[in-house]
Amino acid sequence: MTTEELQTLIAAGLPCEHLEVTGDGSHWYATMVSSEFEGMTRIQRHHRGYATVGNRIQTGEVHALSMKTYTPAEWASRKAQ
Repeated sequence: MTTEELQTLIAAGLPCEHLEVTGDGSHWYATMVSSEFEGMTRIQRHHRGYATVGNRIQTGEVHALSMKTYTPAEWASRKAQ
């Protein structure tokens, strides 16, 4: 899987105001900013993020996905620092 394919997959499953995906083809890192994260715990946000890749983790197509998840307000606050 390529970076672009994974980014497209995540974007199709979660509306993001900002989405950045990097990785080496096996281990992936995603920064996701979505209003859907409002009111969710960190674990709930990660479950929501993992849901976008479906069974690709179980099949090994995506070996590991590390996420940073933010609401738009959290992202704006972070960028202002």
